[in-house]
Amino acid sequence: MDTSTVSSGLQQYGQWGLAALTLAVALILLRRLLGNRLAFPYAQRESLFTPAERHFLCYLQKAVDGDALIFGKVRVADVLKPLDRLPGKRWHQAFHPISSKHFDYVLCDPDDLFVLCAIELNDSSHDNPERQQRDTFLRGACAAAELPLIEVPAKQRYVIKQLRKELEPHLP
Repeated sequence: MDTSTVSSGLQQYGQWGLAALTLAVALILLRRLLGNRLAFPYAQRESLFTPAERHFLCYLQKAVDGDALIFGKVRVADVLKPLDRLPGKRWHQAFHPISSKHFDYVLCDPDDLFVLCAIELNDSSHDNPERQQRDTFLRGACAAAELPLIEVPAKQRYVIKQLRKELEPHLP
């Protein structure tokens, strides 16, 4: 066998080897991307708030006028907790219902972030019996924890002075 035949054979295998290596790397990367998509099947939401919640937030910000910080979509379990003295199983039974619910908004003291009150914006979905059961639970839990819960009916327009008047007893 002459050297030119060996040389051309190595070049041919080198090209195929490079192509195979490139394909293997591409397949590995594709598998990782698809694997992540399958392992973490999530996509970002378009907005944190519904259009009605965003609309109300503008009025709420004006009514609060810097006297409190507004946080939205706060998990109830981040504001309320089961009593420390409950035994383990009972504590978990009390925690479970609050772990999967959230308040539409909470107002906090700007100095120490103490939660001043929770606010629920009640739209037509609150006419649903399941939602009414949830609302009754939240009212009871907030009353027991002595956390003011302000329920505001969803509207096209809000009167800022009226909203401020309702919030004022809870502002620092």
